[in-house]
Amino acid sequence: MSAADVEVGRIGSEVHEELRSLLGAWALDACTVEEATLLEAHLAGCSACHEEARQLRDAAGWLSTDEPLDPEPSLRRQVLDGCLDRREPAFRVPAYAEPFVAETARLDALLRDLGELDWMEPATLRWHAGTEQRRPADVLCHLAAVDGVLARTLGLPDLTDGTDLAERDARLCAAQAERPPTSVRALWRAQTRTMVETAALAPPALVERSVDYGTFQLPLADSFLDRAFECWIHAEDIAEAVGYPYHPPRGAHIRSLIGLAARILPHVFPGEPGAGRVVKLIVEGRGEGEWLIPVDAPGSPPRVGAEPSATVAIDGVEFCHLCAGRRDPHRIPAGITGDRTLARALLAAAPLLSRP
Repeated sequence: MSAADVEVGRIGSEVHEELRSLLGAWALDACTVEEATLLEAHLAGCSACHEEARQLRDAAGWLSTDEPLDPEPSLRRQVLDGCLDRREPAFRVPAYAEPFVAETARLDALLRDLGELDWMEPATLRWHAGTEQRRPADVLCHLAAVDGVLARTLGLPDLTDGTDLAERDARLCAAQAERPPTSVRALWRAQTRTMVETAALAPPALVERSVDYGTFQLPLADSFLDRAFECWIHAEDIAEAVGYPYHPPRGAHIRSLIGLAARILPHVFPGEPGAGRVVKLIVEGRGEGEWLIPVDAPGSPPRVGAEPSATVAIDGVEFCHLCAGRRDPHRIPAGITGDRTLARALLAAAPLLSRP
């Protein structure tokens, strides 16, 4: 074999591997037109790639909008993970936005499975002050209206105006009332994806910005966590209404959401300035970890070496549901040591983090 033959063989092998790396994206219709044309020409003459492509396309077929995800809820994640192992993403998601990406993707997967009648089914939204019945498209308008405040901070177009969250919600619902639910879903999904892409490509100084929600402010990174939290909770509301199986977020993401709640709790707790009391929160199960909460000093870290006045041990998912106003703080199972009155006051304050 000549040196020229060897070189041709080497180049052919490199082209083969480059085209093979596109199979996962092709199976999900994520290739460009040029990539798909080159790959499909290659598949006509390569039996190994043709067989692998068939298997991937069969797996991706379970993700069709015409089929429910019930047979294997983790299949979509497995296929996408395999694609990313072979093909680098267009941009890297900041760590603080990962829970938001995960929860919007999970909600979008649920929405893909909704039938025409499911879109008409009212979901019950709960918070500490009451409940409200909303159809899924109106729930998406609610999410998008609040997401828009974060989008505006990122320098993106806002779907509505104003700072009062209830007014923004009402305006967007009214504006979208005549549109089909699938169009509302597309509007919400486009906004969330643009927010993530903008955050991923923005300079590090962007994270230093605060998001002004009118009655409160959050650092930009915490705002992404807050939006992930609400997306998860309202996805559960929709899932409950239509009888769809829905599971809590990953443990690492639950831990981030609990960390956010621990930082905000002192701001809603009826503390005693100067008292210096600290409650130790021990989370068990999904999202396990420990947090020291300085209930009398909002925005300040606990004193070095501060001994907790009380300790509360609680399940991670249950604590998140408590913060979302889905649990009765007087009935929720929790292990308490130390100042029981203080511990119970902390549990009673947690639902105040929820909002309509």
